[in-house]
Amino acid sequence: MSFSLAFRPRVIDALRGYNRGRWLADVGAGVTVGIVALPLAMAFAIASGLKPEAGLWTAIIAGFLISALGGTNAQIGGPAGAFIVIIYDIVNRYGVANLLIATACAGVLLLLLGLFRLGTVVRFVPVGVVIGFTNGIAVLIALSQAKDWLGLSIEHMPGDFFSQMRALVRHMDSFNPYAFGLGTACVVGLFVWPRLTMKGSPVMQVLERHTVHGFAHLPAPVVALVTLSLLAWALGFPVETIGSRFGGIPRTLPGFALPDFSWETVRLLVTPTVTIALLGAVESLLCARVADQLTSDPQHKKHDPNQELMAQGLANLVVPFFGGMPATGTIARTVTNIRAGATSPVAGMVHALTLALIVLLAAPLALHIPLAVLAGILLYVAWNMGEWHEFVRLRHFSNHYRLLMLGTFFLTVVFNLIVAMEVGLFLACALFVRRMSALFRVERQPESESESESESESESGSGSEAGAAPHPGATWRLHGALFFGAAAKIDPIVQAVEAGPPGMELVLDASELVALDTTGLDALVQILRAVNARGGRLCVIHLHEQPRSLIERSGFGLQLAAQAAPCTRDENAAQ
Repeated sequence: MSFSLAFRPRVIDALRGYNRGRWLADVGAGVTVGIVALPLAMAFAIASGLKPEAGLWTAIIAGFLISALGGTNAQIGGPAGAFIVIIYDIVNRYGVANLLIATACAGVLLLLLGLFRLGTVVRFVPVGVVIGFTNGIAVLIALSQAKDWLGLSIEHMPGDFFSQMRALVRHMDSFNPYAFGLGTACVVGLFVWPRLTMKGSPVMQVLERHTVHGFAHLPAPVVALVTLSLLAWALGFPVETIGSRFGGIPRTLPGFALPDFSWETVRLLVTPTVTIALLGAVESLLCARVADQLTSDPQHKKHDPNQELMAQGLANLVVPFFGGMPATGTIARTVTNIRAGATSPVAGMVHALTLALIVLLAAPLALHIPLAVLAGILLYVAWNMGEWHEFVRLRHFSNHYRLLMLGTFFLTVVFNLIVAMEVGLFLACALFVRRMSALFRVERQPESESESESESESESGSGSEAGAAPHPGATWRLHGALFFGAAAKIDPIVQAVEAGPPGMELVLDASELVALDTTGLDALVQILRAVNARGGRLCVIHLHEQPRSLIERSGFGLQLAAQAAPCTRDENAAQ
């Protein structure tokens, strides 16, 4: 682990050779993604149990800071769907004030991860765990939106899966067909709009004929939000809106306020803090990797994970003081940014400024947005968020991978993400240990090979006086990593020594031993004791660098050298 105060945002390098063409491309991309972020930011906040402005100001403040200070060229930061379930649970258990404290503490933790250059460690989370909890979150997001989609009169939606199912069934008599129709039309429109506006489609031909083809480039969520909100307002549909539930969105900038902070509260919020930090780190770095893969520019520099974590940490540290929610990298908006032509972090900063301008000028219009439409947008997000094809591909993978992914998925849905992450990572470690221990094996070499080696040693005078009769011996070859999970596989060697003739020379061929830990070293010590008890000697030959280093540092090499007739068979033998 190393510590570094090097803080170099990507925007510094990206602005070298910056010109008018790149500026126009970044502004166009930033405006586009800013419009896309408007409905998503409100929807994520409402689904998390917060007011819509919490999501908006998070997208603005955190989005600007992440782009200005981050280590990527095109990543867009802000509220994300992956946080919905966690935030909703924290708000239910601890309240909004404690959510702000947990978010700020998570920001400090992310900043430290970047300072200690642990960005690459986050990648050690197995892909099975990531897919499992991502799909589980998608299911929970969809379930949480069923209330507004169906227009049910549920005053407070519970946080756990079974309680939510019971609440939905119990209140089904309050079903609102108008809300259901708006939500369904929104979902269908989001799926259909990209296909209708494909180049060469009949709709595009009509639009081009009337020279309004620019309309086809509008983001689908914005088209759905505007058209369906106007429809509901014009026809007077009896549906719940942002205005009826929250009273609208403030048109002024948020004020700076310190949350009620105490160390006793922080101590109680350790688990939520670690969960927010871990999920934020995983999401942001996964998003950064996706952005690297989508960028075709051969001169594009890969993201700096440590700089990105520091930017995410600072953003999450600042946002709670303005009433915001946790923020991270967002894949959907990042992909939109790249496809819209972004060339530098300037596009992300323009996105934040565009969103701020829209909120300040058009906040009163948000009063009429039906919650069912926002629910439809989140249902679409949940569908795109889940990697459902991975369930079909499970038949091609091992039982270990199936257990890891399905276990994480069901724990996420039935319990919560915290339990799923803890158990998922524990399962990943346990299954890895089991798999690695299965790869380790010991093989006794044929007697002819052992005898020829002994004769060769005797003829060369190595290890005994010239002309002395060779000792009876046996050679065992070690394959793989000898560590705590595989140390028991050494027992056959000990048993063979105890059952063998006195004065045996035992040779351990370590040419295929790739790693050794202290438990494995202790197993070698047990072999040496068994050999010494029988009056024999132990030779460990053909050692690689890591096992040799541990043997020398531990003093085991000196124990081998202290034998009555130490092994000098090979220049790589342990002395």
